[in-house]
Amino acid sequence: MKNFSTYLFLSSILLFVSCKEEPKTPKVIYDATNKERSQQKIDTSKILVSDLPIQMEGTSVLLFPIGEFSVSNGSSKVKYSSSERESFVVSNSSEYEITGYLSNFKFQQVGSDSLSVLTDKPVLIERVTYLKTFADKTKKHFLVYVLEDMDSNKDGKLDSNDIKDLYISDISGSNFKKLSTDFQELIDWNIIDSQNRLYFRTIEDINKNGAFDKSDKVHYHYVDLLDKELKVLEFNPI
Repeated sequence: MKNFSTYLFLSSILLFVSCKEEPKTPKVIYDATNKERSQQKIDTSKILVSDLPIQMEGTSVLLFPIGEFSVSNGSSKVKYSSSERESFVVSNSSEYEITGYLSNFKFQQVGSDSLSVLTDKPVLIERVTYLKTFADKTKKHFLVYVLEDMDSNKDGKLDSNDIKDLYISDISGSNFKKLSTDFQELIDWNIIDSQNRLYFRTIEDINKNGAFDKSDKVHYHYVDLLDKELKVLEFNPI
């Protein structure tokens, strides 16, 4: 009976240890280099490829999604660096949205052969949404981007483990502007057409533990899409 009781005691300890949550990997590493926002350099050794152009309904601009490739060791085949599958496709597109792990976009007006680039800074673009309903109503054409723009966790690479940000641009890629605040993680966003507003939420790591959790502060923002400057205003619905 004594041995059985000891067995139960040891088993309960093992169960407790196995069920204990592993610590989360910080999204932000705070040190002297990122007390203020630092800009990561573009790795010019990486291979880039573009998908065939995409044209959003009702627009006169072609969008070229550009993704990053790397060559696998011992093989001359090129692999998509995010999923490691042998493919030259870097994005997926639906009616009004483009997704992937993209390094940039290029834009071309219909009837022109010249190309313009979205940004000359390193970014990882995960999602681009064309505001179709708003465009039909106002004749103003916007693209909204969810992306990472800095190596916030200091692991030497720009990926989906870094802080997500919200950006906007015209359909031609011009006036590319950050809407969210540095070091605040984007939670979500939506459009309220009746008010011509884009609403979004971010979370600030106020206790500076490197993670975004219930102890931190949620910020609420909106942008009047008819405002020429697209000024971001903060409000508090709580």
